[in-house]
Amino acid sequence: MYQPEHTRPDVVVIGGGPAGLQATLTLARVHRRVLMIDSGSYRNDPTDHMHNVVTNDGVAPAQFRTAARAELQQYDTVTVRDAAVTAVERSGDGFVVRIGDEQIEARGIVLATGVVDELPATAGVAELFGSVIAHCPFCHGHEFAGGRVGILGVAGAGHLPGIVAPFAAGITVFTDGEELTAAVPADVVVRTEKVLEVTPAGGGATVHLTGGDTVEVKGLFVTTGLRQRAPFAHQLGLALNPSGCVEVDVMGRTSLPGVHAAGDMAHQSALPMPMATVTNAIAAGANAAGAVVAHLS
Repeated sequence: MYQPEHTRPDVVVIGGGPAGLQATLTLARVHRRVLMIDSGSYRNDPTDHMHNVVTNDGVAPAQFRTAARAELQQYDTVTVRDAAVTAVERSGDGFVVRIGDEQIEARGIVLATGVVDELPATAGVAELFGSVIAHCPFCHGHEFAGGRVGILGVAGAGHLPGIVAPFAAGITVFTDGEELTAAVPADVVVRTEKVLEVTPAGGGATVHLTGGDTVEVKGLFVTTGLRQRAPFAHQLGLALNPSGCVEVDVMGRTSLPGVHAAGDMAHQSALPMPMATVTNAIAAGANAAGAVVAHLS
């Protein structure tokens, strides 16, 4: 395999969400040859609007990505490709990125491929996730203001009532048949029945319980599991946190020199999980790009 030096990117950024877009822009600003490869799949695909993003509060994720790509076009050292990377491998002092049979050499890698939310198996949750069902009150809480807010499962029962109380007209914790060990405020309603189904109801949802009772909520928060969207962390043998996310330092450096990671797919070991907001992903992308430049210098 031979790739002429003048056509070889210094860095390949894999992923075209907020972290990957920012990493690409940061690399472009110092005229590094950067190839961003975007599979077209994003964690926030289920939602129609981003929130808690200064100057972009309420903007559609696709609109945000389109605007970011337009900004990248003014930099001659940037190439953007819509494709799915199939493998990333170490090769000498650099790396090989594979898109099917095509091989692309690079000196550094930024992984920004994100994660997939593993939702509760309750019927109806997947269909409503991203609208009236959410996992982040900072991203969706305001939209549920003035109505009853539900919390599905015991995992969020300890901390979520205190976060949502200022905007919720009432709070109901649905333990879904599990034992509730966390203390909850006295005004929080606790329903211990199994949840059979969640269905849309006007601008909110109806929670159907065993025994026939139903509860109307304006919004419902769930706790999701996480899994890597792409196999590259495993292919490269990167160290992982117990969450399943890639372990990085404050600059987004992974356990393999030359490979950096940003966004929801990675976090520092001091955190139990990634701080999953668009703004945190953008900051992580900038840090990872700065660190990969230092690695190349």
